[in-house]
Amino acid sequence: MSNTEQPDLGRIGLWTFALDVQPMAKAQEAAAEIDELGFGTVWLPEAIGREIFSSSALILSATKNINVASGIASIAARSAHTMQSGWKTLSEAFPGRFVLALGVSHSHMVTKLHKLSYDKPYSNMVEYLDIMDKSPYAAAAPQVPMYRMIGALGPKMLQLSAERGVGAHPYFTTPQHTVEARALLGAKPLIAPEIAVIFETDKDKARETARKFMSTYTRLPNYANSLMRLGFTQDDVTNQSDRLVDEIVTWGSLDKIAARIKEHHDAGANHVCVQVLTHNPLELPMAGWRELSALLK
Repeated sequence: MSNTEQPDLGRIGLWTFALDVQPMAKAQEAAAEIDELGFGTVWLPEAIGREIFSSSALILSATKNINVASGIASIAARSAHTMQSGWKTLSEAFPGRFVLALGVSHSHMVTKLHKLSYDKPYSNMVEYLDIMDKSPYAAAAPQVPMYRMIGALGPKMLQLSAERGVGAHPYFTTPQHTVEARALLGAKPLIAPEIAVIFETDKDKARETARKFMSTYTRLPNYANSLMRLGFTQDDVTNQSDRLVDEIVTWGSLDKIAARIKEHHDAGANHVCVQVLTHNPLELPMAGWRELSALLK
């Protein structure tokens, strides 16, 4: 399937794991404020935190207007039939407010956590989408369009995101990736890249926080290969060069962060989901979210 209608994600959203590490009551309270601040979409992850459909339902229940998107729902975490059932359940209960972004995850997550094979991720995704689209569903059906995106970095998966959904959700990328994705996909499909930011003007403190965050990702082949396709060297990736750090994580004033968001929009992004990092990864970055909300006016 490919959607003819597209979700209104807003120009700027939030991507955050911070809600997962709070008790759900506190996460819901924070989500209600995010909603009031005017962000279009909040993106919730699925890896070793909360299960994405139950988490999304609880956040949607605590808010009135904001969309909730999965960033990403792993195809290794549930069968294709169960994935489409969860998608339809939330799409019916919260019309137009849930976006299913799904992806192949990473080899170590699939093989060690889910005990499945990671061979042929692209072919597995195609087969998975085929099964999703043919699965029966006898419950009350959504009465509005449903939205599906794919977590995509490389050309084949990016193209699939447009053929079998409304577009792509690239993660851990640069404005140059957005330029290349838009050139590949053409004008219509959505491109919603994640960017990480730090409200910190001291470069040493900012880069220290950035490197701690990046260390989760630079060791993963999917991200390392994507970065090297963008022109970074193996040394840049392995040693987290200043050049790489400053391209992946934008740090400094609100004006500097706004300029990086604009770079992605100018490069062809429809929506930029901003991940606000803090020196304490367990901290709820509400101050940063409030500051960022000034860009919505």
